[in-house]
Amino acid sequence: MAKGWRLRAPDDELTLAPLSAGGPGFLSVLATAVGGVSVATTVSDPLGRDVPASLLLVDETSGSTIIRTAYAEAAQACGLHLLGADERNPLMTSSFGVGQLIRAALEEGAHRVVLAVGDSAANDGGAGLLCALGVGDPARLARGGGALHEMAEDALTGLAEAQDLLAGVEVIVATDETCPLLGFDGTSALDSPERGASVEQSQALERALGRFHEVVSRTSPPTQDLFTGLPRRLDREPGAGAGGGLGYALLALGGHIRSAVEIVEEAWDMEALLDRHDLVLTGEGCFDWTSLRGGVVAGVARLASARGLPTVVLAGEVTVGRRETMALGVTGVYAVAERPGQTEAMMADPVGSLTERAARVAGTWSP
Repeated sequence: MAKGWRLRAPDDELTLAPLSAGGPGFLSVLATAVGGVSVATTVSDPLGRDVPASLLLVDETSGSTIIRTAYAEAAQACGLHLLGADERNPLMTSSFGVGQLIRAALEEGAHRVVLAVGDSAANDGGAGLLCALGVGDPARLARGGGALHEMAEDALTGLAEAQDLLAGVEVIVATDETCPLLGFDGTSALDSPERGASVEQSQALERALGRFHEVVSRTSPPTQDLFTGLPRRLDREPGAGAGGGLGYALLALGGHIRSAVEIVEEAWDMEALLDRHDLVLTGEGCFDWTSLRGGVVAGVARLASARGLPTVVLAGEVTVGRRETMALGVTGVYAVAERPGQTEAMMADPVGSLTERAARVAGTWSP
């Protein structure tokens, strides 16, 4: 986008600040914004094969104390891109490798762990993650979401010890997903089809995660909600279903949920950046109804509109109308593939197509 803009408006001052909603690329975006040290490790992929992964360690000084934050991407351990098309079966894929990432962060002395949970191929409620932290038997918990429907009441031995392991560590789930664990708007109903599940498999996963929640609740009774006085329902927490239930497992371990976009915006000190500019250009692959629920575009538009700055979106495809984009605070939306017949050409040369479209947008918006 910057290359195309400069072709048409070479005198404009551009500041590049790549963002992320918690999927692949979260670490590279943060490394660009705040630096840090990358530490290599090896974890299990969704089917138990070894894959390379990394942590980004960032040390901050608070008085005389050094606070170490470890940033991690769940997608490096259980991302959809790690599987072939014929391997995508959320009944069998596990989040075990994500738990290994958290353990590696603890071994590096992290006081804070920020885990981005986007693009997960697993739909196991974080059972595999818990297992990697010493909970239960891998033969029972690291076999994917489908196996959870037959969980025994004593399947989560070691859960209290895992909670103690993380008691002195702030655990943050970085996500802009708001779905709960269960229900018609839960992770199995909404997201398991993207992970390869049929309708029948989605229903089976819903039942399996329901059983998993029952056992978790009995093994570690929930705390009381301070507002209602009732037991806290972790399965209903917004974001509990993020990453196929990774949010739920980390909530059970004492973690909390934050917007991945806001975390990255803070790393860039985005508010200060916007105060020095006149226009914001952002984008994504497909600007559709899911974009209206949250993510990079919504996060950028929120900050920009608060300052009266126009927000221009450049996307591969656009499937929402003007009324919806205006409600989001977006000033202009432009598709690279403006007509259905142009999609194939765009995919054949994505860089060239995006560059050319950005140049045309610059011709409209640059003074």
